[in-house]
Amino acid sequence: MKFLDQAKVFIRSGDGGAGSVSFRREKYIEFGGPDGGDGGRGGDVWIEAVEGLNTLIDYRYQQHFKARTGGHGMGRNRTGAKGTDVVMKVPVGTQVYEEDNETLICDLTAVGQRYRLAAGGNGGFGNQHFKSSTNRAPRRANPGLPGEERWIWLRLKLIADAGLAGLPNAGKSTFLATVSAAKPKIADYPFTTLHPNLGVVRVDAREFVLADIPGLIEGAHMGVGVGDRFLGHVERTRVLLHLVSAQEEDAAAAYRTVRGELQAYGRGLTEKPEIVALSQADLLDEEARAEKLAALQEAAGKQPFLLSSVTGEGVQDVLRALMRVVEEARQEDAAENETVDERWRK
Repeated sequence: MKFLDQAKVFIRSGDGGAGSVSFRREKYIEFGGPDGGDGGRGGDVWIEAVEGLNTLIDYRYQQHFKARTGGHGMGRNRTGAKGTDVVMKVPVGTQVYEEDNETLICDLTAVGQRYRLAAGGNGGFGNQHFKSSTNRAPRRANPGLPGEERWIWLRLKLIADAGLAGLPNAGKSTFLATVSAAKPKIADYPFTTLHPNLGVVRVDAREFVLADIPGLIEGAHMGVGVGDRFLGHVERTRVLLHLVSAQEEDAAAAYRTVRGELQAYGRGLTEKPEIVALSQADLLDEEARAEKLAALQEAAGKQPFLLSSVTGEGVQDVLRALMRVVEEARQEDAAENETVDERWRK
């Protein structure tokens, strides 16, 4: 299945049904009076976050969503039926923007969240509403109100606890494949991942979700390479794992390149907790390891981990460090939610 994280779609809610002009005609009732029913309300357009989806690929093949028109009113005070709603099902983490692709409409971060994007038009009044003491037989009814229509953008930002950052071929996909059941493409020649991958990592009977995004190169924020458009998928993460390949001649420069791109992208990525690791360490001897670790520590300002996804060296240490940060963030979120609940009870 192809990965698609952005789509532009057209939505239109249903028009309201027209009111009816009708008069009661019954044997032995001389003055029946008006009995025209109201028109039904037009259908709404909803968006809902559901389980089992992780891409917006469905919206590449269908870009127009239109709700049904409400039923017209009828005699005997019969109201028209409400138009059928349209429900757009999207993955958790989907954001909806106006046509300018900048104004946020809603952000669906939990399964079952719904938002009405376009309300259906009200149905028109039947002639029974226009009866008065001076107009006993009104012969007018209202048409239904038109529905709403507009173009919107859907933008997916994956929900993950931890994100992988680094240059291409830093060993991110290999690490993800080693610690989870994810199956990203891995080969013995240089290339970069072209779309994000998610994996569930289990460590010490606890789990968290890890996201691997395409590698960054210098100038990514200006569109060089695959650019920085996939960085949105790590905006929601609680911690970043920054991998620097042991094959880099200058590990410190490689680290600073990625940090520079994160800084240029902004949106709080450089403020997230960061764990730094020298990956593919099995390719180095002891002397080279010590030299590159020292250079990386000076650049990062913290002690980096030594990691080899092939031999398993340092993998559990890195996972436990990630798990600690994720657990702390979860506890803070739980405490914050309890505080909010207490305020509501008061």
